[in-house]
Amino acid sequence: MEVEAAQSPPRASRTRLLFWILFVGLISLINYAARFSGGSGVSNKSTHDEVYSYSTFVGGTILYAVWLGIVLLICIDRFDLLALRWPRTGWPKALGLGAAAVIAVFAVEGFVSLLPLPQSPGKEQGLAPTHWEPAHAGAFAANLILFAVIAPFVEELTFRGAGQSLLNTFVGRVPSILLVGLAFGLAHGLVEALLVLVPFGIALAWLRDRTDSTVPGMLVHGLFNGTALLLAVLS
Repeated sequence: MEVEAAQSPPRASRTRLLFWILFVGLISLINYAARFSGGSGVSNKSTHDEVYSYSTFVGGTILYAVWLGIVLLICIDRFDLLALRWPRTGWPKALGLGAAAVIAVFAVEGFVSLLPLPQSPGKEQGLAPTHWEPAHAGAFAANLILFAVIAPFVEELTFRGAGQSLLNTFVGRVPSILLVGLAFGLAHGLVEALLVLVPFGIALAWLRDRTDSTVPGMLVHGLFNGTALLLAVLS
């Protein structure tokens, strides 16, 4: 089935790629407009205490459900583009590659933290809570699921799934890895955080390329997001 899908008419793939570019571009535009107007964008919130609100979880879940629906429409009858399958390398090697990606990302984040930026990438996004609030532990747990499970699942299918598959068809493996990383960073609508998000997106795209699967990237992405939130409340 995958061999037949790979031989589908190029015109159809170009149409899918165009819709993917328009969709990701719209997300980026909305988030940057929100970033510079002080509001909240598609996947970003404007205050640090939003993770203690159930409304954040409900709104975020609905948002990502719509987001996923659009991606599925782009890939309709070609769901192989999503690369939602077990890694072709086998899990032991995939986990090793994932660990290498995690180490690389944290190394980049450590380097960026030394730079004299106006604000740290984590603070710019505005999601990390400023302190722990035991009274809102339930809402925090729900939002931990949102940002460490739901968001990575949808975003990996969007960028390292549909986007990377389509770009790889026309520009090749290495350019598609770099372009997907850039698109992933820009889609967050941030400035200082691009120094971390773009390398993070490239590392996830590299992992997807090496394993031919978006599943390892989902695990790494979820680990990264979850660790960031937990460290924020424990520090």
